[in-house]
Amino acid sequence: MTPGRLPRIRRGDVLALVQAGGEGSRMDVLTRERAKPVLPYGGTHRLVDFVLSSFANSGLVDVWVSVEYQVASIDDYLSGGRPWSLDRNRGGFRRMVPQSGGGSPTEDEFAHGNADLLLRMSRDLMHFGAETLVVASADHVFAADLDPVVERHVESGADATVLTSEVTKREASSNVVVLTDRAGQATGVEVKPSRPSSGVVATEIFVYRTESLLEALFELRRELGAGADDEAAEGESADSGLGDFGEHLLPRLISGGTVRTEPLSGYWRDLGRPGAYLNGHRDLIAGRVDVFDHEGYPVISHWDDRPTARLRAGCHVEDTLVSPGADVSGEVVRSVIGPGVVVAKGARVEDSVLFADCRVEAGAHVFTTIADDRSTFGRDSLVGELPTSRIARDEEVTLVGQDSSVGRRQHVAAGARLEPGTTA
Repeated sequence: MTPGRLPRIRRGDVLALVQAGGEGSRMDVLTRERAKPVLPYGGTHRLVDFVLSSFANSGLVDVWVSVEYQVASIDDYLSGGRPWSLDRNRGGFRRMVPQSGGGSPTEDEFAHGNADLLLRMSRDLMHFGAETLVVASADHVFAADLDPVVERHVESGADATVLTSEVTKREASSNVVVLTDRAGQATGVEVKPSRPSSGVVATEIFVYRTESLLEALFELRRELGAGADDEAAEGESADSGLGDFGEHLLPRLISGGTVRTEPLSGYWRDLGRPGAYLNGHRDLIAGRVDVFDHEGYPVISHWDDRPTARLRAGCHVEDTLVSPGADVSGEVVRSVIGPGVVVAKGARVEDSVLFADCRVEAGAHVFTTIADDRSTFGRDSLVGELPTSRIARDEEVTLVGQDSSVGRRQHVAAGARLEPGTTA
């Protein structure tokens, strides 16, 4: 980020697309009743805030958000793009939802991956007519000034630019590894490899030359989607076969054109799995997350109206983030306490993330748990346990769905999954 630099306002020549439509099945019970991009982060933000703020701060004013799953849960939060000043009389924010009818069946209904989604939006992309398309996912924590990235991409004449980040090889095995030559040009990919060649992964932030992207999508549809129209005619939902970007689209662009890579500076993490989600909050608590530190480039959020948090006499709060409206009388260590959460005297919360309006009653102990809105933990209950490893693994993190209730003196094992509305 460059303090004081005003980005060029790119109206019409660059279109930005947020892919926020996936089911988020890896987050299990936490996404049964909400879209993954509106999962909270740090108590007062949502995951979708980071990409929308980066777009807005980079002067990208024509922003589309593709939503498919649990649309109502994200619509209210997006508020037509107003929190990010994207609501305009011409252009600006546009919500994209699946439609049926009027074209190839592989361009309608729900997508079968983020590359397949681009194909389904191809008619809209052609109609808009922007020469450059910026695409990003909505479940990553990052802050990026994309204005100079777009400039370099356009000047290079490349078919695509992929922003990358360097992570541990363990993390790389859950992502798409990007192989490059000495000039920084992509030469291949490894999709969720068991033995990654490196820790350089795609951040799922791309800049495409729109014409090259559409050509690749249509070629792949012809090659992979043979018979799809016939299947749809028989009443079945057609799948183009494109899947996610690393399966066919990015390899095709690499083999048939020029794909540049650029390292994304600063913090980046994909929070799409329970372990990664908790680790991302651990990073925030430990001060390893720099996304909120850039003067003039705020991470914009759609705030709830809550009073100031209250820390009562005798409470013990250590290395913890406490959100507005919270009321803490007990002990909280290395955790994130969401808006309106109540932690009673004698209760202990450690290494956990509690969403809005949870209640932890006297004597309850909550460890290494992610608890959704309005969950309650009865007196003297025990939920989860502290992990033995430094990096949280999915199977060690206890997940508690919305409106669940753990009864008095009940024990919920580490790694358990409580469906929304469960009474345990």
